[in-house]
Formats: sequence, C-alpha cells, structure tokens
Amino acid sequence: MALKVKEVAELVGISVRTLHHYDAIGLLQPEEVTDAGYRIYSGKDLEKLQQILFFRELDFPLKRIKEIVTSPSFDQHETLTLHKKMLLEKRGRIDKMVRTIDKTIEYRKGERKMSAKEKFEGFDFSKNPYEAEARERWGDKAVEESKEKLNSMSGKEKQEFENKFNSIYRELAEVRHLDPASDVAQEKIEKWYLFLNTMGRYSLEAFKGLGQMYVEDQRFTKNIDQFGEGLAVFMRDAMAIYADKRK
Repeated sequence: MALKVKEVAELVGISVRTLHHYDAIGLLQPEEVTDAGYRIYSGKDLEKLQQILFFRELDFPLKRIKEIVTSPSFDQHETLTLHKKMLLEKRGRIDKMVRTIDKTIEYRKGERKMSAKEKFEGFDFSKNPYEAEARERWGDKAVEESKEKLNSMSGKEKQEFENKFNSIYRELAEVRHLDPASDVAQEKIEKWYLFLNTMGRYSLEAFKGLGQMYVEDQRFTKNIDQFGEGLAVFMRDAMAIYADKRK
C-alpha cells in the first residue's frame, strides 16, 4: 500500500494539515518522500496512525504519544489491548451519563421520581486528566503536596482559594496586550508564581514548563482563554521571562 497525504487524509477523515503537523514533530513521518517532495504512506505508517488516533481519542497529549510509540519497548498488540480496555471504561462512563440524561428528561416531564444521587450518576471527578502529566513533569511530591493542601481546606477556604485564583487570572487578562517582559506584566505573573507556591513547591523550571503546557495542551488553552483570548500565550511568555531572569 502506498498512499499520498491527501489520500490518507480522505481515507482516515483527518486534515492534511494534521498529517503535516505529525510529520513536523516527528510523530508520524512517512517511510518515503519522493524527489518532488510528496509524502508516501505505507501500510505500516497507517498502522502507526491508527495507534496515534486511538491515543488521541483517549485525550493523550501528542508529546506523550510520541514517547510511547517511539519507545524501543513499544508493543503494538499490547497497546491495542490497553486501548480496548480504556475505551470500554470510557464507554461505560458515557453510557451511564446517557442513562442519567434519559432519567432526567423523564423526571422533568413528571414521568418518574429521581433521587439527588441519581442526578449525578456517571460523573467521575476522581481522575484529574492533567494529573498524570503533572506527575511526569514535576514528580509525585509536588502533586501530592498540592492535593493534600486542597483536600485539607474547609469549604470557606476552598472558596477563598478559587476567588484568589480567578482574581489573578482576571488581572493577567487585563494586561495581556502588554509586552510580557514589561514591569507590569512581570509584576502580575509574579503573583501567579507566588500563589502556586502556596499550594506546593514549584521551581522556576517547573513554572516555565507549566507555562509551556498552557499552549501545548489545548485543554489548558481553552480554559485559560475563557478569561481573555490570547491569555494562555501571554502567560507562557511572561512565565518563561520571569523564570529565566531569576535563574
């Protein structure tokens, strides 16, 4: 099998731009590139693409996917078995939520009774989607310290924490049009650094890495940019400048 990039895009249902990006970051580089510059994908390349898309369906970041599929210990059969297990778990959670929706519709129509507990069946907040990556980047100790501190807070303390968190983000959003190296921007980003260190011990390098993740991981970008479009990029730049100046 030998397919050009456009043919692969049409076959799989993804964009040519996505395939170009995977090639550029070394995630999926076709076995052959013609003298004219055309990418030619083999059957083996398509198998690798399938693995990548399974990981994406499970919300793995591209950087982590690359580490997995390029590892010398990578086992395709073992990974497919893992994909199946994780997708079945995800389907189970979604099925529960769909049943909860159906029950809620019947409840609102007056066709059934529904307990408070039933209204939240299927929701699972015990797993933080960012926790595994945080552990990988900064180690278990910093993550556990932050979790322990949050868990030990009273309801009032958690509300105060959230208010402070949102206040800092709003302040940063107000100055996101400025040069990230400006005194005002650096003063605001220092408040963020000091705030983070009330919850755990974040080194300057970890602080810089966190800013990079704000842009690399679209889940972070989406949440942060709710405070103001472009805030994630501004924070990344301001955090890098702050960290580099103090090393």
